[in-house]
Amino acid sequence: MSTGTPLLVVGDVLLDRDLTGTAERLAPDAPVPVLDGCEEHLRPGGAGLAAYLAARSGRPVTLAAPLGTDEASRRVRALLEPWVTLLPLPLDGPLAEKTRVMAGGRPVVRLDRGTGRAAGVTDRVRRALAGAPAVLVADYARGTAEVLRAELAERARRAALVWDPHPRGAPPVPGARLVTPTGEEARRFAGAVADDGADLSAVARTAAELVRRWRAVCVVVTLGARGALLSQGDGPLLVPAAARHSGDACGAGDCFAATAAGLLGDGALPAEAVQAAVAAATRYVAEGGARTATTGPSPAAAPAGAPEADALRLAQRVRAAGGTVVAAGGCFDLLHAGHVSLLQQARGIGDCLIVCLNSDDSVRRRKGPGRPINPLADRVRVLQALQCVDAVAVFDEDTPEQLLGRLRPHLWVKGGDYAVGQLPEAAQLAAWGGQTVLLPYLDGRSSTLLASRAADSVGAARGAAPRRRQR
Repeated sequence: MSTGTPLLVVGDVLLDRDLTGTAERLAPDAPVPVLDGCEEHLRPGGAGLAAYLAARSGRPVTLAAPLGTDEASRRVRALLEPWVTLLPLPLDGPLAEKTRVMAGGRPVVRLDRGTGRAAGVTDRVRRALAGAPAVLVADYARGTAEVLRAELAERARRAALVWDPHPRGAPPVPGARLVTPTGEEARRFAGAVADDGADLSAVARTAAELVRRWRAVCVVVTLGARGALLSQGDGPLLVPAAARHSGDACGAGDCFAATAAGLLGDGALPAEAVQAAVAAATRYVAEGGARTATTGPSPAAAPAGAPEADALRLAQRVRAAGGTVVAAGGCFDLLHAGHVSLLQQARGIGDCLIVCLNSDDSVRRRKGPGRPINPLADRVRVLQALQCVDAVAVFDEDTPEQLLGRLRPHLWVKGGDYAVGQLPEAAQLAAWGGQTVLLPYLDGRSSTLLASRAADSVGAARGAAPRRRQR
């Protein structure tokens, strides 16, 4: 089931190819490495990757991009057609291809070929653009943004339009809701080549200048592992990444832009969209980056909108990429400092954090009548808003053992106010080689205590005697 506002991606598609293997010796006839065990992995690139990543999250996506009849175009069509609705534009020349030779997970050399460019517009694309509530322009400087510039400028006045620019492409159309250059691109666009990219004040000045120059609503400068800086011309907002990863960052910008565009179309504020986009791009790198686009799940296995479906898919991808899956559980009825501290610590010891959340019925059985104070939908939303939380899965039983059996995390985290011997999940984790971990917990914080204090405050305001607090 698709969820969210439909997204129209407009831009230049590439065919990305990775040749992967190991390089442990030199060729006898020349001092160059020999790639052993070479395997070929194909994926859509450019605007195609952005569209694929948005569709894989469950959002309905249409892609308007130049595609021809050459072999590279046929391969891209086959990769994308199960996921997105394709609206081909005329292509002049063979589709661009980008090949990376990878040894030990690191690129050794990149080979580019294909000179194809956008060669016109179709009425079908014009109609789709005229009615699109959310538009992402993924400009890879191969003509699509130029041939549709008039239509994009008109749509920017009425829709959530996000522009992912290219140094060799045209500037964004005026009125773009959000423009997403990298730090290096932002300096080049602004002509601020002397600015220090590590100086956040310089980044803020550059972003503010681009807001004025491009007449954009907002500009967000992506800063890799440091997060992103959002500017509306003044008062910049820094959104740090929850964790740093050294994995393959190829495509992280496409993930960022696609996430932000979809959420802006859903009605999110720019700050909310950027926070979620930073979290999504961070997860993308942690889970293996471009490799997940090559070996991603089939559409039938794509998330169905339920929190558990997202969590199961995330756990599968992280395990496949050799990462560590961390899970933590609780009611999280009134989120407090103790909860946040525990979850931040848990995220720091692995590559993703999945929160196993008691359903309303489960909380009621554990805590008694009157609980939970916050219903399940609100508790899920609050947890998902934390950058340290990658996914939430709900269980209806008294303990999360059945859910853990499906997730199979490497680490199960509880606060230091527990003992491992008290946890029935400990033996379950050990059965598949997992480990139960206790982390420091801030003493004196609890949802029950907060609820009691709130009730006392209300009673005092009404002149009633305060209730005796229960621990």
